[in-house]
Amino acid sequence: MHAMSPTEVFLLAMLLIFSAPYLLWRFARTDYWAPLVVVQIIGGILLGPGVLGALFPGYYALVFTPATIGSLNGIAWWAVMLFVWIAGIELDLGEAWRRRGETSVTAGFALFTPLIAGSAAALLMLRYPGWAGPSGARWQVVLGIGMACAVTALPILVLFLEKLDILRAPLGQRTLRYASLDDIAIWGVLALILLDWERVGRQAAFLVGFAVATWAVRRLMAAIAETDRWYVSLIWLALCGFAADWAGLHFMVGAFLSGAVLDGKLFDRARMDQFRHFVLIAIMPVFFLSTGLRTQFQVGGGAVFAAAALLLVASVGGKLLGVQIAGRLLRWGKGEAGVIGWLLQTKALIMIIFVNILLDKKIITNDAFTALLLMAIGSTMLTIPMVTPRLRALGRASGRVDA
Repeated sequence: MHAMSPTEVFLLAMLLIFSAPYLLWRFARTDYWAPLVVVQIIGGILLGPGVLGALFPGYYALVFTPATIGSLNGIAWWAVMLFVWIAGIELDLGEAWRRRGETSVTAGFALFTPLIAGSAAALLMLRYPGWAGPSGARWQVVLGIGMACAVTALPILVLFLEKLDILRAPLGQRTLRYASLDDIAIWGVLALILLDWERVGRQAAFLVGFAVATWAVRRLMAAIAETDRWYVSLIWLALCGFAADWAGLHFMVGAFLSGAVLDGKLFDRARMDQFRHFVLIAIMPVFFLSTGLRTQFQVGGGAVFAAAALLLVASVGGKLLGVQIAGRLLRWGKGEAGVIGWLLQTKALIMIIFVNILLDKKIITNDAFTALLLMAIGSTMLTIPMVTPRLRALGRASGRVDA
């Protein structure tokens, strides 16, 4: 029997990564309740050790060898850095500042209410063993799980707004502003959780150096042609990711900051949309698979699924309650809070990146990671089915969707 070469094993893994989720999405017609990006995340879990590895351990060991996993991880790291970089560029901080009163009130309630609910759920989980990682202090675990419940994935929100045809409408732009402000808070909290007092000197050096380099890069980007801006910005991305990881903050923090400080107006919007779609189609499925390879179901007795259900209730309920409170305070029209509250439930990708970092730093366990991953999938899958009828009702009530 012919022994497969490492190249053949790698390509077989890539074949599975790209074919299985796509065929399921296309032939099962899941687009309404599970868009392709959600199916890809679920596919990663099914191909991981928790499902494929348990059902067919020999086949799993044949395809997902240590060498193959190492290669896939390298692609996944760069893919997710690109995606977070794009999310940083798409933050419209200027518009958020101009409407800072309304934006801060809504974003504040949309963030802190599920954060409190998620932290309470984390405290309940920590009454039992198996959730806190070996390097995770109690406050880090509670704050990390709480923030994971409060996250809104800005890139996935953009895709859903496009799907609903309200991305450029006032309602869509409002929702993006609220999510943008919360995105900044997410990475700020992550930096606090990862603050390493043994490396505080390096982290201070990173922040000072980043501030100086940002000033120089912004001037350079404004002076060069747009075609050069793309290449220079990728060099800037790699540099920031390396520097942040060297400082102990994690390369994802550097990747996000590298995009957030760039002026999005310097990039053609249509080309940026095309680039984001290319990253999603061509390389992000590898990240979903590498995420699935981390999923474990070892706690036993359905505890992982029970924890996922608890976190889902805290996340969804907290977000909806927070937006409803903001809507009452700001006197929104009937139905607006419901639409915006459900739109802000998109957690996949950014939350997965967030909890991946917590797992890498051993702040949470594989079981806590799996419960959070299942919560993120459930929350994201609810978005389109719950928003669509509410959006139609809002349109009928107001005479137009973007009222």
